[in-house]
Amino acid sequence: MRTRLELHEKLLDILVALLIRKRDGSGHLYFQPPETVKMAYPAVVYSLSNIQIRHADNQPYKSAKQYQITAIDKDPDSALPERIAELPTARFNRFFVSDNLNHWVFTVYV
Repeated sequence: MRTRLELHEKLLDILVALLIRKRDGSGHLYFQPPETVKMAYPAVVYSLSNIQIRHADNQPYKSAKQYQITAIDKDPDSALPERIAELPTARFNRFFVSDNLNHWVFTVYV
């Protein structure tokens, strides 16, 4: 994956494979949603969280964008986080429960 849009497509593929989202674009994948958005669950929320820049000879030569991906589901045994964990560069960060919803947080570099 080289761009955010490629990451978006991969996440969409995961949701479609798990029958959580239709290919037409309606549903449960959110990029940096505002607080006013009413989400449907299970859902995947992701946002840019960091840009890692490597330097050599005092010049930037490589950068990688880090995205935070959160899988949210009422089911504590959801297959959703397992599928996200299979993404290249995915790293599990933490798990928490809020409002009776399970949240699995991952970081992915693109």
